[in-house]
Parts: sequence; structure tokens; C-alpha cells
Amino acid sequence: MIANRATRWVLGTGLAVLLLAGALAWPGWRQRADQAAGLAARLTCSCRYIAGRDLAGCRQDLIGIAWMRLVRYADDPQARRVTASVPLLARRAARMREGYGCQPEPR
Repeated sequence: MIANRATRWVLGTGLAVLLLAGALAWPGWRQRADQAAGLAARLTCSCRYIAGRDLAGCRQDLIGIAWMRLVRYADDPQARRVTASVPLLARRAARMREGYGCQPEPR
């Protein structure tokens, strides 16, 4: 009974520490994810609609940049828009506008 109670206390304390650490780190993670999604959307839009390359090739160009392995892409050829997101943290989009290039869309 004592070992069981001690085990529960250690597990409960460990879980509380992990939750606290995650809560403290969350704003930094969201900021980095937002930056990665915004950069990915704009650069991938330019790669797709200015350079005329396919989405897979454009994504490969960005893989070495921090956080880019977490980014997921959605391409809307009719709207000439690329949406980049980091699941649960950020979503950004950029649209090709004639004469202006790829512009970030408002959030």
C-alpha cells in the first residue's frame, strides 16, 4: 500500500511538472509556429505561382529551416492560394495577386 501511494505521488507530481512546463512554453511554441507557417505560406506561394513548381518540390526547399518539418500545406490552385499550418498551433495563408506577387492574407 505504501509503495502504491508513493508511486502515485511521484507520477502525479511528474504529470503536474510536465503540465506546468508545457503551459509556460506554449506562447513561445505558438510564436515560432506562426512564424514558420507564415514564411512557409509566402515562400511556397511564390514557388508555386511565380516559379511554376509543384507543391512537393516547393516543400522540399524549406525542410532544413527550423519548424518546417511540422508544417502542413494546402494548395488552392483556383484561388492561387497556399495555406500552411502547424497542427494545433498556427495557420497562415498567402495568395498570388497579379502585379504584387504573393501576399499574406489577413488572419
